[in-house]
Amino acid sequence: MNRALWIAAGLLAAVALVSGISKAIVPMEKLSEHHGAEWTQDFTGGFVKSLGALELLAAIGLILPAVLDIAPVMVPVTATCWVLLMVGAMFTHGRLGQFKFVMLNGRWRFTD
Repeated sequence: MNRALWIAAGLLAAVALVSGISKAIVPMEKLSEHHGAEWTQDFTGGFVKSLGALELLAAIGLILPAVLDIAPVMVPVTATCWVLLMVGAMFTHGRLGQFKFVMLNGRWRFTD
């Protein structure tokens, strides 16, 4: 069971890392051109960069506390915050009629 949790946390951290880097580093104009990222046109650059920073923190919070054995309770707290972030993403994509992305965010939400 422990191995399965590490695999799930690692995969989730990898998704958070890639998503966070793309939001934090890629310029808004280039990001909004990508399919699925049209939602960025409705928000300010600062908001999107903040989401990217939160996702980068989530990637760190899913792995580092357990690896270093410093406040390992932060791992489930981070996972819970990630679920809330994905629920927000589901609502945002649903509002734009991007139901394929709603299901994608929903799958991430319900995986163990």
